[in-house]
Amino acid sequence: MEPLLPRLPEGRAFKGQRKIRLGDVDPDGRLRFDGLTRYTQDVSNDDTTDARLPEAPGWVVRSTVVDELVPGCLGETLTFRTFCSALGRRWAERRLTVHGNQGARYEVATLWVCIDLDAGQPALLTEQFLDIYGSAAGGRKASARQRNPKIESLGERAGEVVAEAWQLRRADLDTLDHVNNAAYWAAVEEWMAPFGLPRRARVEYGRGLSPAPHVGIARYQTDDVLLLWWLEDGETTPSATASVVGLPSGLYRD
Repeated sequence: MEPLLPRLPEGRAFKGQRKIRLGDVDPDGRLRFDGLTRYTQDVSNDDTTDARLPEAPGWVVRSTVVDELVPGCLGETLTFRTFCSALGRRWAERRLTVHGNQGARYEVATLWVCIDLDAGQPALLTEQFLDIYGSAAGGRKASARQRNPKIESLGERAGEVVAEAWQLRRADLDTLDHVNNAAYWAAVEEWMAPFGLPRRARVEYGRGLSPAPHVGIARYQTDDVLLLWWLEDGETTPSATASVVGLPSGLYRD
């Protein structure tokens, strides 16, 4: 278990703020992961707008990792600092450090794949993108490898996997008729309560969910780990996966 990549002294960094509102907290007043994801999406978009990055080529999030160290609470103001932490040929890792004025602390990493919008295929990072964000990565390499376990990797323990329906709502869809990234985190919220702080949650979006009429979630849970696999009707390969594990204390040092 390693900390997410730190910010280097050089390169572009962008700062934004969000106040935690009533619609983004759980009954205890804690900021939910789906609310945090909406904030990180907004700040990331504010960054690329401020950098005057063109809309084409497009970008698709492949995975998001959230290290929840101290949860945010209702009414707290969060400060986000975001920067490019690593690069591949066709993808880039965006890091966000999040601090609240009442002590909240999160570390977030999202892997974005550059997409040729006409061909629908991964594209090389543009020279303009590298000019703006490349120096912040400092030569560090980003991997697009998926890390969440497959169901078959559980071996005999696969018999302990529980399957149940998951209801997609119209509110989960965006203007492209895709399931928004934040919607996946709502499912993580359903079952992660037994895991104490600090904890790491990872969602890998894979091909992503379509607005299918029947979506199921396969779930494996112990005292040490929560694993989720989203399965569309008739499919055996998950459309997306998630995991939650505890983090060792002192992983991050200010």
